[in-house]
Amino acid sequence: MDYLPDDNSRYKDVDYWDERYKTEHSYDWLGRFSKFQHLLEKHVKKEDSILVLGCGNSSMSGDMYDAGYHSITNIDYSSVCISTMSARHSNCPGMMWHEMDVRQLSFPDAYFDVVLEKATLDAMMVEEKTPWEISPQTADFIHKALTEISRCLKPGGRFVSVTFTTPFFRKRLYARSEYNWSVAQYSYGDGFEFFVYVMTKGEELSPEDVALEKKLQEENKSPLPRVARIQYNTIQNETEEDFLSDFNL
Repeated sequence: MDYLPDDNSRYKDVDYWDERYKTEHSYDWLGRFSKFQHLLEKHVKKEDSILVLGCGNSSMSGDMYDAGYHSITNIDYSSVCISTMSARHSNCPGMMWHEMDVRQLSFPDAYFDVVLEKATLDAMMVEEKTPWEISPQTADFIHKALTEISRCLKPGGRFVSVTFTTPFFRKRLYARSEYNWSVAQYSYGDGFEFFVYVMTKGEELSPEDVALEKKLQEENKSPLPRVARIQYNTIQNETEEDFLSDFNL
């Protein structure tokens, strides 16, 4: 089966994913867990309670379980995905699977030590034309998701985001004092660089990030239009399918 959709907007459509997950066994955006395991091990302890957002049919949760992370809750908005992955990992005590929207997490406040996402937020921005000024709809989606993530993190908990988006653009979304976390950045990859952001709940933004937030707030008040347009047209991944190469983020 050809899993490439006719239009990138289908990546935001749960019906597309339901159909895809009926036949596709596994796919890992941005590489397998082993590619960034060395970074994760510095910020996530084996005994941590972990929430994986938009788990899909990735091997990541299973690989993490094999590496000793045994308290993993996985969510995805595809019921087909959750049913399939739950059955596939039925022999993994402590591994849980729930159909859920990242904007409305049905967990108590301060519930997880770690919230982890890999390319889930990227997939929600497939239709954006510029990283400088995303649409109000996408901005609202991302804000609701980040607010929920912050709510569910324990004090000192970490939100780990794995993405292809550079700090120049991604920190514009993450470096906001209302989320009550600090922002650190790392990278990995051969040939093309991917990024890992670690937000720690309860820590203050760095002076640099405070200045960035203030600058963005002032820009949003300005009536002058932004004219800069940057596109990434040469992104490479490890397999033939690469929806990321069409992102204008």
